[in-house]
Amino acid sequence: MTRPAAPPVLLLIDWQKAFADEAHWGGNLSNPQAESNAARLLAHWREQDWPRIFIVHDSTSADSPLKRSLPGGAIVDVLKPQEGEPVLVKQVNSGFIGTDLEERLRHMRARDLVICGLTTNHCVSTTTRMAGNLGFDVVLAGDACAAFDRTGPDGTHYPSRLVHDLSLASLHGEFCTVATTDAVLGREKP
Repeated sequence: MTRPAAPPVLLLIDWQKAFADEAHWGGNLSNPQAESNAARLLAHWREQDWPRIFIVHDSTSADSPLKRSLPGGAIVDVLKPQEGEPVLVKQVNSGFIGTDLEERLRHMRARDLVICGLTTNHCVSTTTRMAGNLGFDVVLAGDACAAFDRTGPDGTHYPSRLVHDLSLASLHGEFCTVATTDAVLGREKP
């Protein structure tokens, strides 16, 4: 007898209040709808009673707004975990480093992951890459992620939308499948 496939696991990465201070991170959030799209995903996962895991950053820098002990380290209210929903704390870009994420996923016999979060080019990208390399089938909800403007080492300014889009393009087909929130929710074809 074959065991039924485990439901997809939703990973919500770094939905922390500190990111509301856009200027601190480079300004010009690429996708103002990212948080509301993530909330739609979370609501669906809760309705289905599918597994969801929150991953948050706790900076080792004492003055970082992403210190868990500071107000900015808290998860935004619209995505606040409910009792019993696991919150894993990382101190680097990948949700797999310094946490038991891989062990949890293997214990759940998870194969399929859906990822959303902040920022597309940092922690979302790193976690997605590692998940793909570890053999998970990953769907990245591209419109439930966002990035900020960046400045290159030569002083070139890169607008947030370009940073976001290039990050998704670099991940799609190699480490994951990028899809819209509607596609993940089954409202349109991926």
